Amino acid sequence: MMKTYREDVRILTRDCDLTGQWKPSAILETMQEMASIHGTLIGVGRNALLQKGVVWVLTRVEVVMDRYPQIGETISIETFPMPVRRWFFPRYFIFRDEQGQEIGRAGSLWVLLDVNTRKMAKPDICASLMPDNSDLLAPLGLPATVTEVSGTLETGTHLPVYTDLDVNGHVNNTKYMDWCCNALGIDAMKEYCLSRFDVNYNMEILPGQEIRSELRRLGNEFSFSGFEGDTRHFDVGGVLTPRK
Repeated sequence: MMKTYREDVRILTRDCDLTGQWKPSAILETMQEMASIHGTLIGVGRNALLQKGVVWVLTRVEVVMDRYPQIGETISIETFPMPVRRWFFPRYFIFRDEQGQEIGRAGSLWVLLDVNTRKMAKPDICASLMPDNSDLLAPLGLPATVTEVSGTLETGTHLPVYTDLDVNGHVNNTKYMDWCCNALGIDAMKEYCLSRFDVNYNMEILPGQEIRSELRRLGNEFSFSGFEGDTRHFDVGGVLTPRK
């Protein structure tokens, strides 16, 4: 069984922000595609799971970048799952430059979602199909809970639009990073990059749900959360570092 999957990826203009560097949401998009490809190759891809009435849903992710690649660079991305943790399937990613130097790493936690009930499905459906990677070393710990910083509060509203939605009919996980970077603002994102960012996906957001966002900044740390009423849907946290 294919324990790991690796692919060379060229950073294109569409993947970059106004500074010409790989943007956070594009990192998450690439991770999503890599996970999908590897999942299909080992028999747990979307089409195979739909026959069982379930799909993969991302619940947490942590990304740590030592350096952001620029337009035109080719990077190598390696991904692999680790042993199941109760209901959660950990999957990791390692980013390397053309010289083989590690420039970043990421960890993620996935669950199975019943497409009819919209609730978590038991992991047994896939657990036996996953490769035994207990001999591999994870580049990070398990993604943690985002901590809300105690900075000045800025609020906003988000009503999902066509480009926010994915094939599962809800706001795609990558869009929360776009919402967050937009809230941080052009000036901040021009001067700083996110040396680390974490996302917790607590509850899916469907078309028609108006989300109240709350951004807090304290020094170089920030937190960005989304609510419908008192219901918390997502949390993003991270560290801003001057761009190189």
